[in-house]
Amino acid sequence: MKKLIFKKISKDIFQFFLLVSISISLIVWVIQAVNFLEIVTEDGHGLRVYFLYTLLSLPKIFSKILPFIYFISLFYIILKYENENELIIFWTIGIKKIDFLKTLLKFSVFYLILQLFLTTYIVPITLDKARSFIRTSKVDFFSSIMQQKKFIDTVKNLTIFVEEKSEEGKLKNIFLKESIDENQYQVIFAKRGEIKKDDQKTSLMLFEGKIINNNKQKINSFEFSSTEVNLSRFSTKTTTHPKIQEIKTYDLLTCIVELKNFSNSFINNIFKSKKTLTNCSPNNISAAFQEIIKRLVSPFYLPVLSLIACLIIIKSKDDYEYVRYKFLLFVMGVITIIISEISTKYSSVNVSQNIYLVILPILFFFVTYFYFKFKLKKTNL
Repeated sequence: MKKLIFKKISKDIFQFFLLVSISISLIVWVIQAVNFLEIVTEDGHGLRVYFLYTLLSLPKIFSKILPFIYFISLFYIILKYENENELIIFWTIGIKKIDFLKTLLKFSVFYLILQLFLTTYIVPITLDKARSFIRTSKVDFFSSIMQQKKFIDTVKNLTIFVEEKSEEGKLKNIFLKESIDENQYQVIFAKRGEIKKDDQKTSLMLFEGKIINNNKQKINSFEFSSTEVNLSRFSTKTTTHPKIQEIKTYDLLTCIVELKNFSNSFINNIFKSKKTLTNCSPNNISAAFQEIIKRLVSPFYLPVLSLIACLIIIKSKDDYEYVRYKFLLFVMGVITIIISEISTKYSSVNVSQNIYLVILPILFFFVTYFYFKFKLKKTNL
């Protein structure tokens, strides 16, 4: 009987969690997808790159909202059971409140493992995969980034200015400056132009213009009736190298071990790099510590959130302070989530100082747990 009851409440929590997390994730994803439109409109990438890049941001969105959705789900379901007098069944058949708490804490382990799996493995892989589409993508939408009477420098080593652009894509009075190296550049002026695209490349056809070459202060120029500029050879200025959040967790830990020169041979043997690590420099060690704490420590606030939600059962719904009590618990849960996010910002290159951040969720857990036991003992529940 007890197993069936706990199975039902865990199923209700999971179903509500799944429904709300999918709904909110999609809403956030759509909003973020709108912000990512600059990949097409400003950086000139194709729609395929845009779609894949935005799609692969979903795991990160889900992992960010998971703690809040988990707390809301647990808080809502326990309140629902209390308001509908279903919790009375638990107490009637002999389930103690401390056992109720311990069982829900066991359930929270599933969400803890899920969050750890997301933050340490899935999110870095999907973010790096998304970045790989940018790295391997050419600038496809030159026609969309070219705007009249505006200097466009989105493309690396190339500046474009168009005085007039028709709805058909015809260009008038075009200026191009290509930086070849530090002491060499080429300037092209043309009266007319248009973009042509086929399966192989994207080209800018220019008519009635002049080309000026500057090579170490040696200038030569010539006029042309028509010429073709291969735009496919240019790349975007969009950041293409992996960011800290896109690096694998093992590589981040290896980077920290190498930079900090740990004396422990066991640790050094575990995190021994056989390759050149990306972004592993003293300038990035602080960001690496911050990322590791976010991935490995922050998920352990989930059991704390379970404890806070379970504090609802301490007070009866018939108590005149029950509404105020519910509100305080909800605020406490939200503050805990905020602390879990803010604490990562206070990570330091000093390993011993970061230990305090590791201890913090453990401290919160035991303080809340013993408070729960104290209130049960005080009320003889």
